[in-house]
Amino acid sequence: MSRREIDLDSTHDERVMMPVATESERTVEVSLRPPTLDDFIGQRDLIGHLRIVLGAARARGQHADHLLFAGPPGLGKTSLASIVAAEMGSNLRVTSGPVLSRPGDLVALVTDLQAGDVLFIDEIHRLSRTVEEVLYPAMEDRRIDVMIGRGPSARSLRLELPSFTLVGATTRTGLVAAPLRDRFGFVGQLDLYDNDELRQIVARSAALLSVPLSGVADAIIASRSRGTPRIANRLLRRVRDVAAMEGSSLVDASAAARALDLFGVDVFGLDKIDRRILSLLTGQFSATPVGITTLAHACGEEPSTIEDAYEPYLLREGFLIRTPRGRVATEKAYRHLGVVPRGGGLV
Repeated sequence: MSRREIDLDSTHDERVMMPVATESERTVEVSLRPPTLDDFIGQRDLIGHLRIVLGAARARGQHADHLLFAGPPGLGKTSLASIVAAEMGSNLRVTSGPVLSRPGDLVALVTDLQAGDVLFIDEIHRLSRTVEEVLYPAMEDRRIDVMIGRGPSARSLRLELPSFTLVGATTRTGLVAAPLRDRFGFVGQLDLYDNDELRQIVARSAALLSVPLSGVADAIIASRSRGTPRIANRLLRRVRDVAAMEGSSLVDASAAARALDLFGVDVFGLDKIDRRILSLLTGQFSATPVGITTLAHACGEEPSTIEDAYEPYLLREGFLIRTPRGRVATEKAYRHLGVVPRGGGLV
């Protein structure tokens, strides 16, 4: 089979600090997503660039270039895909890399697109190589070559596709193949949010959920949200739940702090697993740097989970560092846990 031909016979995340979200919670999360660029809080440079890209495409009466959004989970990549479709007045089709396991799956999807549609592929770095090879001509030339039949009677058929915009999202930019990455007209990197931006997001979500906040309750929630809007919204809902069980009509700063403490989210936004990692680094492995595999086994987690979901925030906040020999806790980690270091070897 040719690199750009497929057989039609073959057709058919997430780390959070709470228990896995129910279907009703996912529905609430969707309702809190900003519908337009004007409603999107944070990521100022990225939003400014998108205004130019989408505005220019509308002015020309064309579909937008293919877009790739990269960054940690929960920062708004899916929301931006929905906004792109809304700004362009297009329909949004949603799928993910792991779902498109065979070339035929992608063919069935793209041949069903209408002119101007926005196709969103989450976790695009998890596409298989064979599926990627089918996607290349679809992105560049809006066509797909397919094989009909098998054996000596097989023949190639070229299918023309309508114009569409592919929006990809990835948490691992380095795993996106270079030929695929180069076919995107715009690559946007999403960064963790600062507390002021998260406070605005919490205030907006509280208004949508009819949760009355007073004082600096929104700031308390924002400061424990690890720079991530998705976590901020989930913490807000947990605070709301505690207030409801206590019969409180108003959530003030002390009520918010008490609720978050109850769910094991400390003042730095660390949860049980974060503290377990730091406890190991300041206790059992305090005498020497430790490798990620050893640390993950001691925590009962997968190495990739530690690297992708927990370690980036601990690094960013200065609780640990990575050395050529392994991970080491910093002085801040010892202070936070109230542990006296052995031998005084602090970083």
